[in-house]
Amino acid sequence: MADHKKEQERAELHRTIWNIANDLRGSVDGWDFKQYVLGMLFYRYISENIRGYINAGEWETGNTGFDYARLADDKAEPARGDLVRTKGFFILPSELFENVRARAKEDPNLNETLEAIFTHIEASAQGTESEENIRGLFDDIDVNSNKLGGTVAQRNEKLVKLLNAVADLKLGDYKDHTIDAFGDAYEYLMAMYASNAGKSGGEYYTPQEVSELLTRLTLVGKTQVNKVYDPACGSGSLLLKFARILGKENVRRGFFGQEINITTYNLCRINMFLHDIDYDKFDIALGDTLTDPQHWDEEPFEAIVSNPPYSIKWKGDSDPILINDPRFAPAGVLAPKSKADLAFILHSLAWLAVNGTAAIVCFPGVMYRGGAEQKIRQYLIDNNYVDGVIQLPDNLFFGTSIATCILVLKKSKPENSTLFIDASKECVKVTNNNKLTADHIAQIVDAYVQRQDRAHFCRLVPNREVAAQNYNLSVSTYVEAEDTRQAVDIAALNADLRRMAARAQELREEIDRIIAELEGEA
Repeated sequence: MADHKKEQERAELHRTIWNIANDLRGSVDGWDFKQYVLGMLFYRYISENIRGYINAGEWETGNTGFDYARLADDKAEPARGDLVRTKGFFILPSELFENVRARAKEDPNLNETLEAIFTHIEASAQGTESEENIRGLFDDIDVNSNKLGGTVAQRNEKLVKLLNAVADLKLGDYKDHTIDAFGDAYEYLMAMYASNAGKSGGEYYTPQEVSELLTRLTLVGKTQVNKVYDPACGSGSLLLKFARILGKENVRRGFFGQEINITTYNLCRINMFLHDIDYDKFDIALGDTLTDPQHWDEEPFEAIVSNPPYSIKWKGDSDPILINDPRFAPAGVLAPKSKADLAFILHSLAWLAVNGTAAIVCFPGVMYRGGAEQKIRQYLIDNNYVDGVIQLPDNLFFGTSIATCILVLKKSKPENSTLFIDASKECVKVTNNNKLTADHIAQIVDAYVQRQDRAHFCRLVPNREVAAQNYNLSVSTYVEAEDTRQAVDIAALNADLRRMAARAQELREEIDRIIAELEGEA
């Protein structure tokens, strides 16, 4: 029953967002439009979050008629310090989303009003512990942009529509909702534009089902983890799967990630707030993870998940310092300058806890190419760091039809072997894409846990055999695909062909006879 209600709520939410997109988009490009909706969604969320928090505190003391939204700003001001320490930010009652929305249509300076409010919210955290997590969160909502309209009046008209549309989203009290409504709205928008544009605005989007599989692989045998980390975290959807599956309180020391694209970095931090992750429980950094990693003081991590960008360029051996970097030095060679994939893998391995698991989506070439990449695979196998390789179906990801795979890394393994799973057929077709279902995910995770050979599906391979195959980690090298071709009886086929030839001869003779008769009559 709860699942049915959840799906109903989700479907209604998605329908409403789709309608907003069609109504408001117009001249605003899809990616830019998404920024505005997400920004307003975030503004609404933190407004409701702080109002709900203050009201709950007052109601507990018996003051049940209290409503922070109706309080005068000067009466609210004394609570600023405590609220910033607790929530990470402060919003005056007059600047709450619902109050601004109520006045929006009559406000000729709505763009200036919103710009000032966003500045005030960010300024409330300056000089405090939450400053890093709040700074710049509204940077991508340019309320003065020509993309919203050529004149101030046109821009404000669009902003009024946007405020009303986001206000009308039925998100309810986020604590009572069966779905994580704010977070779900965010993820739906991300998926909507990822599926339309593939790689939009620097954003690589990992489908929810793949996120679920990666997360469950790292959580085998665990009901809680110390810290989770994604070295190329994008909008944070992989990290937040841990909150959804375990409960955020069971990620004891929080969520860590790094992202190179500033827009996506801002979206990731917004996403943390939308999923009710407190500012002191996440640390998302901006920068190039490979050359400027930001979490030296936080590693190692018990769970690492990632879908790093495929085959991007990096400095590699053109930077003499990198070969001495403790993350890359043990392998004795750097990933090629034109293909950074294995640099992300070595980085993740270096920062993985002894009792941890890393699950990383990989481009297939990483598993079989020669040169430096083969030497890195040799380092991984000879040191028994590869726990498993899982071949995924093609057409799972937005914007690419390539069949990727998952590399699972561990530092403590009981046996000197590698599990290979061929999950290339574990999917259902949905429109133009393939999709993993809950059953497919369960079957893959079960095979990973059991580590038993199953014909045409999985095989536990001694590492000496992997070495004999020149450290090729392609699943097809070790798991034979099932031959679904139909056996053909050649003798029977030839007999059929002879019969068909004889019958064709009979028909030709019959036609010749009919033609001769017709010509005779003529």
